[in-house]
Amino acid sequence: MNLLELRQVEVAYNKVATAISAVSIEVPVAKITALLGPNGAGKSTTLKAISGFLRGENAEVVSGEIVFDGKKITGLPPYEVSKLGISLVPERDKVFELLSVDENLRAVSMSSSDVQDAYELFPLLKNLKVKTAGYLSGGEKQLLAIAMALMSKPRLLLIDELSLGLAPIVVSSVLKELLKIQKMFDLTILLVDQNALSVLKIAEMGYIIEDGHIVFAGSASELLAHGDIMEFYVGKSDGSGDERTYRNVKQYRRKRRWWG
Repeated sequence: MNLLELRQVEVAYNKVATAISAVSIEVPVAKITALLGPNGAGKSTTLKAISGFLRGENAEVVSGEIVFDGKKITGLPPYEVSKLGISLVPERDKVFELLSVDENLRAVSMSSSDVQDAYELFPLLKNLKVKTAGYLSGGEKQLLAIAMALMSKPRLLLIDELSLGLAPIVVSSVLKELLKIQKMFDLTILLVDQNALSVLKIAEMGYIIEDGHIVFAGSASELLAHGDIMEFYVGKSDGSGDERTYRNVKQYRRKRRWWG
C-alpha cells in the first residue's frame, strides 16, 4: 500500500520553465524511499511540490496529481499539507540559528512532554539544550531539524539532502538514527540525496531523477546492482580500473539510454 503517489507530475517556474516533467513516484507505507540525483535534477522541486512550498518561488504544478493517503493534495498550501501529517526537513535553513536547541524545540511545540520526548529520542540534543543552534555541527543541526519535524507527529517525513556538507562518518551516524526512528514509529520517509551508497543502505526503494525526469526505479538492491548507477553515483567502475565519480568526470556518456 502506498501512502504517497505522484502521478505524471509536471512543475513549471514562472509558467514557462519546466523543472520536472511526468514524474511518477510511489512511496509505500512505513518504508524508506530514496529519490537520488545530481544538483539541479529536480529533487528539491519534487519535495516542494509535495509539501506545498512551490508558491513562494513562483512555481506550480501544471499537470498531474499528488495523492496522499487517497486524497488529492496537489496545490495545497504548506499549512494544510502539514495538517494532513506531512513534515519537511528542508535542504537549508533547517533550524533557527540564533535560538538554543531547547528554544528551537519549543518553537515548534508548546508541549513540554513533546520536548522531553525529543530529548529521549536524541540524548545528544539534551546535552546540547542550552547551546545556540548556529554553533552546532552539521550532524547536530540535522538531528535537531529531524527532531523538530517529528514533533508534529507526521505520518510522512520528507528529508531534503540529509548528507549535504556532512563527513561520511557523520552521515552514517545520522542515517542510523533515522532508521531507528523509522522502525520505532513505522514512519514513512521520502529521502532526497546525492549520496546513493549511504542512502540505499537504509532505503527499500529508490528512484533516479535527472533533468526533471525519473530515469530509473527499483528496489535498493536493483539500484546498487545497476552498472551506470554504481559508476556515476557511487564512483565504482565496471572493472576497467578507473574510479569515476561525479567530480572527476568532465562529460558523462552512458552506456545505456535511461529513457527513449
